[in-house]
Amino acid sequence: MEPVLAVLLGYALGSIPFGLLLTRLTGGGDLRDIGSGNIGATNVLRTGNKAVAALTLLLDMGKGALAVIVVGQLFPGFEILAGMGAFLGHLYPVWLRFNGGKGVATLLGIITALQPILGAVFAVIWIGTLMIWRYSSLGGMLASASVPVSAFVLGEYQWIPIFVGLTLLVFWKHRSNIERLLAGEEPRVGASKDNG
Repeated sequence: MEPVLAVLLGYALGSIPFGLLLTRLTGGGDLRDIGSGNIGATNVLRTGNKAVAALTLLLDMGKGALAVIVVGQLFPGFEILAGMGAFLGHLYPVWLRFNGGKGVATLLGIITALQPILGAVFAVIWIGTLMIWRYSSLGGMLASASVPVSAFVLGEYQWIPIFVGLTLLVFWKHRSNIERLLAGEEPRVGASKDNG
């Protein structure tokens, strides 16, 4: 039962829609009716409240990390399953009819808790891409793609299959962004009509 409990606990933590909750609590309305309708930090930023967007980012990262840490204490050896559960909970929360976020911040929290070096590489690529090209979606996808590669370089072979799966899910959730990037229509962060 421990593997199942690890996934379920991770899912429960990951499915908390912090962006949606914080936007409502601060009078920003229903986040799903704003911008892209996504519940992540990038869309929270479109409300104009940078503090809430930053807090959403931290909490989405935190819930992924917390799932790994808590399961590591309760069921040692099943941390990666907790991370997988948290990631799926963020992407497909039952409370929101399985329509959640795109998973980049939560993935960062998960891999940082598992292996800080992986998290550092992820963060550098994400922030670097964002600073250079100002495409949140591109930064998130490139950073996510770095995870299985970094795991291979570090010799963490046991995690690679799950990391590949999580990366593919990130790309799947960004499929509309990919179409816009290829068409040269993807708005940059800070643009008035950002649909990331």
